[in-house]
Amino acid sequence: MTLLFASTTAACLVVLAAVAIRIDAESRRSGLDHEVGSRAVGLSRAVWFDAGTLHLEPLREDELARGAQVLAVLQAAPGESPSVRNVAPGRSALPGQDRLDQVWQRVLEEQDTVLLSAPSAEGGRLRWAAAPVWDGDRIGAAVLVGTELARSERDHDVLVRWLALGCTALVCCAAAVGHLLSGRAMRPALRGLGQQEQFLAEAAHELRTPLATLRLVVERGGSSDEALRLVDRLSRLVTGLLARARTEAGAQRVELVPLRLDQLVEITVEELPDHESVTVSSEPVVVLGDPDLLAQAVRNLVENAQRHGGPAGSPVEVTVTPGLVTVRDHGAGVPLADRERVFARGVTGASGTASGTAAASGTGAGLAIARWVAELHHGTARLADAPGGGLLAELRLPPDPARASSSSSSHEGPGTVGA
Repeated sequence: MTLLFASTTAACLVVLAAVAIRIDAESRRSGLDHEVGSRAVGLSRAVWFDAGTLHLEPLREDELARGAQVLAVLQAAPGESPSVRNVAPGRSALPGQDRLDQVWQRVLEEQDTVLLSAPSAEGGRLRWAAAPVWDGDRIGAAVLVGTELARSERDHDVLVRWLALGCTALVCCAAAVGHLLSGRAMRPALRGLGQQEQFLAEAAHELRTPLATLRLVVERGGSSDEALRLVDRLSRLVTGLLARARTEAGAQRVELVPLRLDQLVEITVEELPDHESVTVSSEPVVVLGDPDLLAQAVRNLVENAQRHGGPAGSPVEVTVTPGLVTVRDHGAGVPLADRERVFARGVTGASGTASGTAAASGTGAGLAIARWVAELHHGTARLADAPGGGLLAELRLPPDPARASSSSSSHEGPGTVGA
């Protein structure tokens, strides 16, 4: 795009420069012809014939004659070559005799002022004008005035050089501006492509576990109730993924509604395939949030603790207090230097493993999603050391004070999520 932008600008500038150069050249030539032609016509009217004698005395006092760079008078009898008279500044400034004969013949043929370019005997390039002087009904002489082309050509060359430099500078500026504009134009597309790839990775991360569990249930001939529960969970996962994708793309705004955070956490934990090792301690808490997204964030934190918080079946404690959900595991933890890095999207690793090193598997999407949900709800997500060992994952949300007092007296248990 930068190359196309610069090439188009360069082509337009070249066309404009070529037009400007041609117009300038024609204008200078026209101005020079007008100047030398007017001078020659004016001087031809200052001299005259009297009984066949050419009087040139006025040329000695005429201002037009004094301002001419080269001045001469050609005179010839009928059928003869012209002779040169009153030459200024010298004979060497005039063209050769052959060219003078051609000038004389053109004056006789056209019977008007003749304009032409011809070199002087010294090699200088001049523009000439020859105006006829009439002797009765015939042309008896011609006033020849010349002016150098070098000065006009030098000025024209200066213009050409400035145009070349200016066009080059403008093309460079156009290329730089085109690069910036094309970069800004492509940035949303690249960002959208990256978001799409990230969404696919996160979707695969979220759906892998419930799909594997559903397959085991079907292969082992499990109950239909358990299969339906897993299907419901998959449906909620897909709904949450689509909601997050639309929110990040700006196509949908998140509507935060009052909900019971303690009940949402209890229901989310019960739906986990290995929830027997997870204990929940909660008190009535009302927050403003999106239930699907919050459930997804809590599920990611708990599954992360189950996967990386020690050997399989290690206990995980979930605590819900006003504005805070904590998930504790009993693994070796995450080094302090890596606790922010693991929240970045696409970074592998999670909580500590039994070996005491950061995990090197997984997409790293779970913790990133949890932090994204927390920030969407004007909260935070972070990792900390748990008292007595292990890792503590915190999901902090601002509570809904208007609902907190009423909800404390109406704790309905883990069966529903109410406002």
